[in-house]
Amino acid sequence: MDNETISRDGTPIAYQRTGRGPAIVLISGAMSTGATTAPLAATLRDRFEVVVYDRRGRGASGDTPPYAVAREVEDLAALIEAVGGEAALYGMSSGGALALEAAASGLPVRRVAVYEPPFADFSAGGAEERAAYTQNLAWALAEGRRGDAVELFLRLTGLAPEMIAGARQSPMWADMEAIAPSLAYDDAVMGDGLVPRERLREVPVPVLALAGAMSPAWLREAARAVAEGVPQGTYRALEDQNHMVEPQVLGPVLAEFLMG
Repeated sequence: MDNETISRDGTPIAYQRTGRGPAIVLISGAMSTGATTAPLAATLRDRFEVVVYDRRGRGASGDTPPYAVAREVEDLAALIEAVGGEAALYGMSSGGALALEAAASGLPVRRVAVYEPPFADFSAGGAEERAAYTQNLAWALAEGRRGDAVELFLRLTGLAPEMIAGARQSPMWADMEAIAPSLAYDDAVMGDGLVPRERLREVPVPVLALAGAMSPAWLREAARAVAEGVPQGTYRALEDQNHMVEPQVLGPVLAEFLMG
């Protein structure tokens, strides 16, 4: 990351900016850094000034305890101020939940796009599973068991046990353990895991909620619920895409919405 801004609580937030035009800040999801959104930035930089950043506790950014979701909103406020005082937001997965919270908090945001924020319908008993994840994650991190924390998250996403076992033996596992404490931050951003309908009504700007047509139905329904929950929402499913959306497919869709 080439640049740094200081958040309200003194935490340094590392970021990069590329391109020219209206500013858009890309917000990564769990177990990721600003580098994760760099390929998407490359598809947008001809028409926008694109900002990618390491969320607090990740990559080149700092971290200041205790954590609160409001601190991450302040991080975004500092970034927006650093790039001219107004920006659009795009959030991937739990980063989408953060983008929506930032807009509802009154930040100077033009538009918000989100891709598959992982809110769920817990009518089938999933609330207990979600609560257990939160508790077990807190225990693992408090005891320094970062690998177990990563495994808890991967199990929550539905990854098969044999694939998790393989991941533990891969070179990327050390990097995953390094940012494992930030899993608690994403868990906090997601709240109780349900669609935050009351908060969504406070989002004052147009919202595009996207999902992959090949993603699980619950993720598509979560995106649709977000679009229906905000005052100015649009839902769209991208053909042949899943949660690992291809930047070359996503970029033109975002550009069309953000220039509208």
